[in-house]
Amino acid sequence: MLAKRIIPCLDVKDNRVVKGIHFLNLRDAGDPVELGARYSEDGADELVFLDITATIRSRKTIVELVEKVAENVFIPFTVGGGIQTVEQMDELLRSGAEKVSVNTAAVQNPNLITEAARRFGNQCVVLAIDARRSKAKPDKWQVCVKAGSEPTDIDAVEWAAEGERLGAGEILLTSMDADGTKAGYDIELTKAVSDAVNIPVIASGGAGKLEHLYEAIVDGRADAVLMASITHFENYTINQMKEYLAGRGIPVNL
Repeated sequence: MLAKRIIPCLDVKDNRVVKGIHFLNLRDAGDPVELGARYSEDGADELVFLDITATIRSRKTIVELVEKVAENVFIPFTVGGGIQTVEQMDELLRSGAEKVSVNTAAVQNPNLITEAARRFGNQCVVLAIDARRSKAKPDKWQVCVKAGSEPTDIDAVEWAAEGERLGAGEILLTSMDADGTKAGYDIELTKAVSDAVNIPVIASGGAGKLEHLYEAIVDGRADAVLMASITHFENYTINQMKEYLAGRGIPVNL
């Protein structure tokens, strides 16, 4: 079994890291450069930087801030938010990112995934999926775009499989229902997507205690776990997470 990854997430708004519940009621969590450096030093396997208002405000990701974060981290670094074209991806990769994450633009133009994979390689392309349980079909999850503000009729599990076919190298799967609740990841959703694809799935949304990480990996079959609240507000350190998982037989990079 490959080592499972611990990945802190920096949701950035107005040059500050923020965190909310169900994508709402955001509160300040600190400076992205300082937090990124701290997580890098503390042993995080990767880092995700999401400019959460870029798409809503119809602007590009903040390249200058990405450069500053990249200068201070020494781990793989994924950037997303407001990315519309392969040219923008190229700019971010040249600014220090190792991967780019697309969500809304990929839904609007699925060929963007294929174009990016051909130009940069599948390993650079992350398909981000914000999903919530469908009210019309309670056994299904629907894809939401524009920072979760706009639901679609797209089935999240089917979209993940299609994303892999188009060339995505990884799925960043966020449960909007669980986001920020600290009540645990949506295991049913995570497992459904993990079973539908052959590429790594990063579970996101709902981490509140160490057991939740274990559940996402073992029961949800996630290849990595993303978290924000429990690391930003210093409930747990990266080392505590890794030691806990290792103690329960999960391979991690200590």
